[in-house]
Amino acid sequence: MYDPLRQKTKVAVYTAVAFLFGIGLASGMGWTGSSHAMPVGTEIPQVADAAVKPALDLSDAFVNLADAVTPAVVRIEARRPARQTSQRVPDVFRRFFDDVPEHQQPPSQGDIAGGSGFIVSEDGYILTNNHVVEDADQVLVYLADRRYFEAEIVGTDPFTDVAVIKIDAGAPLTTLSFGNSDQVRVGEWVLAVGNPGFGASTQLDYTVTSGIVSARGRGLGLLNDDLSRDPDLAEVARYSIEDFIQTDAVINPGNSGGPMVNLRGQVVGINSAIASATGYYQGYGFAIPINLARRVMEDLVAIGHVRRPMLGVEILGVSAEDAEVYGLPSVSGVLVQGVTEGGPAAAAGLRPEDVIVALDGVPVGYSAELQAKIAQHHPGDQVTLMVYRDRRARDIKVRLDEAPLNEPAQRTAENTVHSEERLGIQVAVLDNATAREYEYPEAGGVIITSVARGSAAARRGLGQYIGGKLAQVNDRDIETPADLRRALDAVGGGEIVSLHIEAPDGSSRVVNVRMPN
Repeated sequence: MYDPLRQKTKVAVYTAVAFLFGIGLASGMGWTGSSHAMPVGTEIPQVADAAVKPALDLSDAFVNLADAVTPAVVRIEARRPARQTSQRVPDVFRRFFDDVPEHQQPPSQGDIAGGSGFIVSEDGYILTNNHVVEDADQVLVYLADRRYFEAEIVGTDPFTDVAVIKIDAGAPLTTLSFGNSDQVRVGEWVLAVGNPGFGASTQLDYTVTSGIVSARGRGLGLLNDDLSRDPDLAEVARYSIEDFIQTDAVINPGNSGGPMVNLRGQVVGINSAIASATGYYQGYGFAIPINLARRVMEDLVAIGHVRRPMLGVEILGVSAEDAEVYGLPSVSGVLVQGVTEGGPAAAAGLRPEDVIVALDGVPVGYSAELQAKIAQHHPGDQVTLMVYRDRRARDIKVRLDEAPLNEPAQRTAENTVHSEERLGIQVAVLDNATAREYEYPEAGGVIITSVARGSAAARRGLGQYIGGKLAQVNDRDIETPADLRRALDAVGGGEIVSLHIEAPDGSSRVVNVRMPN
């Protein structure tokens, strides 16, 4: 007769025996040796907050600054025609141009360069460097929300390396506020912000670096060198204005045109150049003072070019020997070497060997500072110069004239290429030879043969589909290149076109691309 209790007892005994046997077997095989316990991490601070509170406060300030500033910083892509492939760049000063990812490119498509910029008005005005958009026939601007727009070049000024572009986003944009670069002090903290990521990629978007103002009034000769190489501007290269703010904040390719901000989040400069033997950061970065850039911007927006005020003197910085000879109170000021005949300075009575030590009551310490302060005025303004002559100070009033160097505003050129080239692709008939080359089972249709670097197609990743069969555009079947052109011609600028691409193995992909204007 079946006894449940007795049966359970047997099961318990057998289980115990099996357990003991298993322990013995494991012991004999060395399975019961010592083991390592899982380490338990701790999040207890090693240093009390109170001991590092100033540093924590500064760190929080940087975080708050980055959050406030980056939404108004944009990525700029500028396309240049193929005939303009070289840049006038001194070897020691690497301008910030990013090479975009390599794709096959027809020779006629030109080059793409990039930089940064920042929004200064809700209706879409953007400040950047002249060298970022110089000679471009198409400029695209990427916002923080990953939308992008084609921009109009409002005006450029090679003499200060400042440019203004504009986009129409259809709604108010986040902007940055201006500081006073004349009040920037050597040693104060600044952030350099850029947006070097290419196209729709976010791998390098929004680079924020910190540093201090290392020096003011740096005249590098960079713009003068660049302009001197241009046959059209060589004669007026002397009117270039360099009064750079130097910083040790890390600035690398792609950050050019981005803002340099103070700890209040106000723009005090435009990142412009680095001094480096390699082209990459080695401790020296330079920014255009925002007071100068604002003055240039006002004219570019109002009339499309800059009305440059002119004093009409040749100047040189003061040395210790000059200070002794001319009886100056300190080794500071600007020595007049020559006076332009018939110019404003000559009319006001300035002479060679006068030493200018102040402008409108504000001390002037060096040549670049005087040039920058004059540049912040308008032609026709009257300024008061304090000069030392015969070891005595005197005031001389000068009515500024206009420098003879204005150029008309540069505008984005019209694009007259065919619709598929505007999109950035080239195609070929999938004939028998091409089908064998790309391992298609049969001929028929068209395949993508190249994707222009920096084009709308390249930004959407079509470079990886070179050799793919373009089967449909939107809902239209594509059998010949003429079919493709007709289908793309029906797509207006700013509209999205859906490209259906088939691989030799029969798999398919859909890529949506916005047609450029």
